Amino acid sequence: MTNLTPPSTPTHQIRAHQTPTTLTVYQAYPPPIALPLAQSQRFPSTWKRDRMTWIKPSFLWMMYRSGWSRKEGQERVVAIEISRAGFDWALAHSCLSAYQPGVHADRDAWRAALRRSPARVQWDPERDWRLQPLPYRALQLGLSGEAVRRYAEEWVVSVTDVTALAHAVHERVREGDEAGARGLLPEETPYVPAGGAPGLTSR
Repeated sequence: MTNLTPPSTPTHQIRAHQTPTTLTVYQAYPPPIALPLAQSQRFPSTWKRDRMTWIKPSFLWMMYRSGWSRKEGQERVVAIEISRAGFDWALAHSCLSAYQPGVHADRDAWRAALRRSPARVQWDPERDWRLQPLPYRALQLGLSGEAVRRYAEEWVVSVTDVTALAHAVHERVREGDEAGARGLLPEETPYVPAGGAPGLTSR
């Protein structure tokens, strides 16, 4: 496995571990949610569907967010393989989490789009193998309402607990073993949504 990204990486680009029909996103949960999720391949009843849930295609950004899966409430990291069709639906029904001149006519138009969109796009600095910020961005996709329902009931193909992988990569980082750390990372390549996602993946 590798996570090498060419130096010409666009500032805003979706990168993900993917197959012709699926891509992998990551989430971190406490054990009471993550363990039954990985075991049954379904979100347990304790998982709150009425809240926005954020999915992250970048393994290293998930490591940054969860502190290598050691932060309270994020002790288990799961890799959730979802359908490309579902992910593309979310992008097609999404709105940027922050106002972007040129994407919406004005702030009022952006707020209106935000209210009616069941998915939210946010760009954060991507991270290197030491979790230091890189000059390009990683995607976070927030799901609410209909998007959450579709995610939980229709899009999930498989769920794998990758906490042990997170800890193994972290151990090599602590040892200064760059080659060893990179060798464990999931391969993430540029993701092209079906039909594109104007204004969301290119800005």
